Amino acid sequence: MAPRKRKETAAAAAAARSNIRPTVSDAAGDEVGAAEMNRRVSDVLKRIRKSRELSLDQLATRSGVSRAALSQIEGARTNPTLSVLWKIAVGLEIPFQELLELPDTTDAKVLRAGDAVMLRSADGRVESRLISPSGSAPGLELYELKLAPKGLLRSEPHGKGTTETVYVLKGAIRINVAGSDHDLVAGDSIFFKADCPHEYENRSSHEARILDTIYYDRKQG
Repeated sequence: MAPRKRKETAAAAAAARSNIRPTVSDAAGDEVGAAEMNRRVSDVLKRIRKSRELSLDQLATRSGVSRAALSQIEGARTNPTLSVLWKIAVGLEIPFQELLELPDTTDAKVLRAGDAVMLRSADGRVESRLISPSGSAPGLELYELKLAPKGLLRSEPHGKGTTETVYVLKGAIRINVAGSDHDLVAGDSIFFKADCPHEYENRSSHEARILDTIYYDRKQG
């Protein structure tokens, strides 16, 4: 009886394997999306930097990002982190969204969930997703931020007159504005001037999720 049982077991295993559908790894999709974002940022960065007649050394001084890192980004040879891209946008004195140059084709602006650009901090604890369609409102950007437990995002001062309004969707978060702490929980919101150092921190053991609306005062340029 033992050989027959082994044959039945082997047949069952083979049948089970035949019912397994092939899957596509999420990581593969992430790599494709990252490559497209890198190419887009590379093209935009080179164009804006040259239009303003800035050398790599000059932009490095203005942004706090090293010349070597800027050269790699312009060559699409690296995957820049969230904080690095923010620093470059501040150094160029442009809204963050301009670095991504999302397509703007129709009067109705639709940004599908799968097309939204996802950026991560170097340690992977903070994710930022731009959810306002390109061209929806000049000078206005809307982001969804997810902070894992102990996640921390430090932001350099934005251009003069820039403001932020943050609404907490889930969990608890501490926002520090120019050295002052503000503890918020789900349902709370805060408005602050963002032309000073500020940071977002999840000090809890659960994920926090927020909506962050950034307004750039074009008149202050």
